[in-house]
Amino acid sequence: MVDEKHVVTPWDVSGAVDYKRLINEFGIEEIGPELLKRIEKIAGKNFMLDRKIFFAHRDLKWLLDEYDKGNKFFLYTGRSPSGPIHLGHLMPWIFTKWIQDAFDCELYFQFPDEEKFLFRKDLTYEDAQKYLHENMLDVIALGFNPKKTHFIINTKHADLLYPEACKVAKKLTYSMVKSSFGLDESSNVGQIFYTSMQAVPAFLPSVIKGKKMPCLIPYAVDQDPHFRLTRDILPKIGHHKPASIQCSFLPPLTGMDGKMSSSKEYTAIYSTDTPKEVERKIKKYAFSGGRDTLEEHRRHGGNPDVDISFQYLKYMFEPDDKKLREIYNSYKSGSKTSGELKQIVIEKINSFLKEHQKKRELAKKKVDDFIYKK
Repeated sequence: MVDEKHVVTPWDVSGAVDYKRLINEFGIEEIGPELLKRIEKIAGKNFMLDRKIFFAHRDLKWLLDEYDKGNKFFLYTGRSPSGPIHLGHLMPWIFTKWIQDAFDCELYFQFPDEEKFLFRKDLTYEDAQKYLHENMLDVIALGFNPKKTHFIINTKHADLLYPEACKVAKKLTYSMVKSSFGLDESSNVGQIFYTSMQAVPAFLPSVIKGKKMPCLIPYAVDQDPHFRLTRDILPKIGHHKPASIQCSFLPPLTGMDGKMSSSKEYTAIYSTDTPKEVERKIKKYAFSGGRDTLEEHRRHGGNPDVDISFQYLKYMFEPDDKKLREIYNSYKSGSKTSGELKQIVIEKINSFLKEHQKKRELAKKKVDDFIYKK
């Protein structure tokens, strides 16, 4: 979806994102109270669902119907290596791990290590491979079950993926790909073929195991064009349409518009940032909803709905609804200042990253345990 003030594509998100508009234009369905209760009954509560961070879906009701019949589903998500991992990447993977644990699912995690090389002029193939290894460490550090988590790397597993991608490609036309991704006659042929490879993990376990299995794909809503095409094609080659669940974007440090970017240091907090670097970024770049002066703030209060420090607590770092509500009210009343709010989020992010970085270091010895072996 693109207009002058609002861009949401798999390669660019900018402007004030209108999620209700995306629901209509992408043809996804909002997760309503009835569906939320059904998920909670099986899996328990999750604050990312309660707060509508994961806000929309396709065929989630069908997936749960299949699950109730005893037909277990598998998970599919991924990461295209093109830079360091930031908090915005980690957020949907943390949710994916929750699903894996709650439903005892296998996860097929695709690393399309050729995608950004094909789509970005400034990224070499060698750099993409370097980021591939680094990115895998961050995924492992989140605690996915190595016995149920399979890393699929497009170039390494080409012999596994390519035959199935050919079946997808035969049903895809250039017109379909062009209209979905805005390609033109100058687009390289790799860009045109790429989505055929991205579709394969949505049915690969059915091929491997020899029986059709339901699939659930959690992803940020900007990736939706890829999976709309996947859903169109898979029934034509004898497989289920994958169900999906979409999340909103963790805002960049600079404000509520757009999303974090690996290539823009001032918008993002990376998984490898030091405590001092986190503090510097929050204090220097995190957009504040506070007033211009302390006196005005005490009198009129701040606006937590646009304050980035509060948003990070809401999206990731304060799962306790009662505590979050207390912070919201005290900031809005003016009793809590922007500086105090920033200090809370600095401490919470650094506490999270301290543990994550320890696990990330340990992950260096575990990579082979996660790479899929035939």
